[in-house]
Amino acid sequence: MVVSGFEVICLEEVGSTNDIAAEYAAKYPEHKLAIRARRQTAGRGRRGRSWQSLDGNLFFSMLFEFSLRDLGRLIMAASLSLVDVVKAYKPDADVRLKWPNDVLLNGSKISGMLLEKGAGNYMIVGIGVNITQSPQMSDMLYPTTSLAQAGIAATADDFLQKYLGLFAKNIDLAAASLRQRWLENAKNVGAKIKVLQNGKEQRGIFEGIDDDADLILRTDGGVQKILAGDVFYLGDENGGF
Repeated sequence: MVVSGFEVICLEEVGSTNDIAAEYAAKYPEHKLAIRARRQTAGRGRRGRSWQSLDGNLFFSMLFEFSLRDLGRLIMAASLSLVDVVKAYKPDADVRLKWPNDVLLNGSKISGMLLEKGAGNYMIVGIGVNITQSPQMSDMLYPTTSLAQAGIAATADDFLQKYLGLFAKNIDLAAASLRQRWLENAKNVGAKIKVLQNGKEQRGIFEGIDDDADLILRTDGGVQKILAGDVFYLGDENGGF
């Protein structure tokens, strides 16, 4: 099946869809693929964290050629497309972006994303979406939810098809346009946040992102650009999330 230019490959069980995508990148050049698994036994998220893959949820990886020079545009398009899909199901949904590429629904996380470099010019974008269930573990950094818990009826297959169509449109937008749309959908621009980086904490005002999708943080010492880290919203009702 081909959806919006992506050949969709559905597998029953894999360790990680990103790993399968990496194998395709090395063996089958000039392919544009979306690899979906019904079950994932070794899913992973950013910064080496595990991703719990529950039945009924969506786990997939996109594989396509893309220049690293435009990585910021890819990050913004990939995360914005998730927001767009949720709004396609429920236009008035309280869905927001959390830097760098998480999506919050009613203040809790419904999706995660992991971008990796494949062979040659390939980029791999791995995405997990809580469709029917949300993981609940004692060591989780952030509260989670699912579309079902928010009263949104969806299936993993339908969500994937909608996502690929919207991503195909968003990835063609200029970085400045994507940045403007990202900020319109971001949570707490202009509010106080803390950023954790390798055990170190910085606090300041979240002033948005630049065209490279780097976070702009205003501190007492001036404006800083943050390339990677975990953001926590100070004073949020979810215990600082």
